[in-house]
Amino acid sequence: FPKIADLELDKRFGIKLAPNMSWIRPDTRGLKSNGNILGYTFGLMSEFPIGNTGNYGFATGLFLTTMGGGYTYDYSFVENVGGSVTTKALQTDVSMRYVELPLTIKMMTNEIGYMRYYAQLGVGAGFNIRSKADIEVPVEGAPTDGTPIARGFQILEDEDLQSETNLFRAALVVGGGVEYNISGNTNLLFGITYNNGFTNINQREFYDNKKGKLLNDYLELTLGVFF
Repeated sequence: FPKIADLELDKRFGIKLAPNMSWIRPDTRGLKSNGNILGYTFGLMSEFPIGNTGNYGFATGLFLTTMGGGYTYDYSFVENVGGSVTTKALQTDVSMRYVELPLTIKMMTNEIGYMRYYAQLGVGAGFNIRSKADIEVPVEGAPTDGTPIARGFQILEDEDLQSETNLFRAALVVGGGVEYNISGNTNLLFGITYNNGFTNINQREFYDNKKGKLLNDYLELTLGVFF
């Protein structure tokens, strides 16, 4: 049957279903990362050759990706009038969904026994379509000397944060793996991809009326098949 190298000179299409582990990386004083979540990426892969060697290609696609993570916010309060100031780390756990369009260059080795190894590098553009969170919030009383009084704390479950999440997310995409030809034009793909977000996902204002900077990353076990 045809070698993989013979198939690389034409555009290719396939599907990907890839589990991932994601986390939130704060870049603002008082915010700290605290917890990962498991998600997935699913969608259409496509590749277009660059040159006629079969070793280089433009790799893109259209994917639905779930990601998120946990973080804490340092909240300062007093328990009663005249009390001492206490700080508590309030937990937020976020789950988001994006439509992603990666724009990457894929570089492949020559064939080694129906297998080819690859490296992939580029950028990703994501568009938020859903954002939900479990948020720990204080039950506040009247402030004293500018410091709020907290009568207790509660968890707001499954809160809609889409209006407080930036629509666009940009990321650096780095990956590598192997392709294996099983028959004709059908190739299996296995790899690892790191998606490193570099734009702020957050528009939420915290209790000091500041919008914290939150970045979202994920590590993906890439599983796919080209037809």
